Amino acid sequence: MANLAKFEFVPLDISGKNYLSWVVDAKMHLDAMGLENTIMEKNEATIQNRAKAMIFLRHHLDESLKVEYLTVKDPVDL
Repeated sequence: MANLAKFEFVPLDISGKNYLSWVVDAKMHLDAMGLENTIMEKNEATIQNRAKAMIFLRHHLDESLKVEYLTVKDPVDL
């Protein structure tokens, strides 16, 4: 079934061929959303902000990658 949700940028491909542009786009969007600290090591982001960042990042992953990283709870680890 096709994903009908709108993407802010191209999701990360399973092959990783667009990884660099994906990282730049993801960081810029998290910055704009005020969630930039959620992807920094040893951050003090709230659980709610970490969840918002994870939802946003997972939305921009290839479906196979979503399954692979299903148990990841912290955006730093993603």
